[in-house]
Amino acid sequence: MRSTARSVAPGLRSRLVWLVLFRTVAASLSLVVTVVRLMTQPAQEPSRADSLSFAVIAGAYLLTVVTGLRLRRGTAGRLDATVQVVGDVLIATGLVYLSGGADSPLTFLYSLAVIGAAVVLDWRGALVAAAVSTFAFTALLLIIRLTTPVSSVAVSPSRVLFVLGSNALALVLIAVLSGYLSRQLSATGGALSESEADLRRLGRLQQLILSSMPSGLVTCDVQRRVTFLNTAGSGILQVDDFSCLGQPLENLLPGVASLAPRSTRGELPVQTPGGKRVLGLSVSPLEGEAGALLIVFQDLTELRRMEEDLKRTDRLASLGTLSAQLAHELRNPLAAMRGSAQLLAQEQSKDVVVQRLTGILTRESDRLARLVEDFLRFARPPQPQRRPVALDTLVSETVDMLRADPLTREVALEVRVTQPLTVPVDPDQLRQVLINLVRNGCQAAGARGTVRVALAHANEEAQIRVWDSAGSITEEMMGHLFEPFFTTRSGGTGLGLSTAHSLIRAHGGTIRVKSHPDEGTEFLVGLPL
Repeated sequence: MRSTARSVAPGLRSRLVWLVLFRTVAASLSLVVTVVRLMTQPAQEPSRADSLSFAVIAGAYLLTVVTGLRLRRGTAGRLDATVQVVGDVLIATGLVYLSGGADSPLTFLYSLAVIGAAVVLDWRGALVAAAVSTFAFTALLLIIRLTTPVSSVAVSPSRVLFVLGSNALALVLIAVLSGYLSRQLSATGGALSESEADLRRLGRLQQLILSSMPSGLVTCDVQRRVTFLNTAGSGILQVDDFSCLGQPLENLLPGVASLAPRSTRGELPVQTPGGKRVLGLSVSPLEGEAGALLIVFQDLTELRRMEEDLKRTDRLASLGTLSAQLAHELRNPLAAMRGSAQLLAQEQSKDVVVQRLTGILTRESDRLARLVEDFLRFARPPQPQRRPVALDTLVSETVDMLRADPLTREVALEVRVTQPLTVPVDPDQLRQVLINLVRNGCQAAGARGTVRVALAHANEEAQIRVWDSAGSITEEMMGHLFEPFFTTRSGGTGLGLSTAHSLIRAHGGTIRVKSHPDEGTEFLVGLPL
């Protein structure tokens, strides 16, 4: 019952507001007509009828002001509507009396009172208002008849009865018709209110679905300007969804115009504040607006990275198998060559040329043997001997050891450890990976460069970040960085990063790299906790 009362109150209040406004306009027009009539008549004292006219208009204004104040305070209700209807009947009666009684041209004002009652008090109120209006009009005619001398009466009794009957019938018919229209209007308004409520619920549901879906969604108009971007889309592109509204679509997704006419899926690389992203897009026409587009996209960066890691691992596995076979075939000939060179040097110990040549053979054989050992270490890395290791201590000791390396003397080495971490790893293998990454960073950074080693706990893994200020790795180099024998440094074997990759993979971890000339190069080693 309480909820019903609350739902009726706003509708009654709005109808009362319209009734008050209507009465204000009618009273103002009556006042203007009365004033104009007085101004156009010859100068004379206002008659009693004029004074009563002003009194009726003032009563209408007073009733309007009182109801308006109660509406403003929120206290107006059904009683106020009843008072309004009764006041309208009294005002109509006064105006009919002043304009000639039974012959008054203003008897239609009773009809307006009945219609107003139908608006604010439904069909029952309209019938009651018709009855009250009929009673008031009848009483007015009786009073006029009784207070007027018989010799002055110009209207016959039959004429009075006809006027009363016709007005009563008209008021009843108007009450029935206006009550029916009011009832239909209320039903239509209720259905409209329910439809609006359903529409609002659907709108909230749509917003909830769009904000909770993991895929990005963007719409644009025929001028290719962004009209909507959901929360997931702004997160993937790392932009503010409100600031993108109205911006050209090409600013948000450069190159998407080449996919738009085909209405098919495709991939699009985009540059975001957080780095380069690979998006999988589906472009389709937006129904309901010719030329508009609906674009749904997902972030495929991590998926493509995992695919590249898998391809790289497959390539490295194939190369490792080949490398192991090749290294095995090289070790025996190298050993024979070195042994022969040593025997030759012992037999021809007095020949200087032979000593020099056998020395070259021995030295180069040793170099090839070391290369073969590195090759085998890459091809068949030993299984890690895991044990709990304090990574913060391991990182700090390794960097302190490298400070004595001539390669790092003119490079600023920094260590950042946010918290102590203990992880089951092989300390020797992990130290080998760190030495390799830090030395590579120092060589890339050069004199007065900076290399930073950081340790942190993130994404359920221990992360070691080795950053250098050079940022010299290009996009073309990224795909071959961990392949054996790939190097950009003169004299390098190209096995350091390959070996580091194999060791980290043997630990069940990952090693990733990103590089930019303005932001430097960072190797990220992730070790499962």
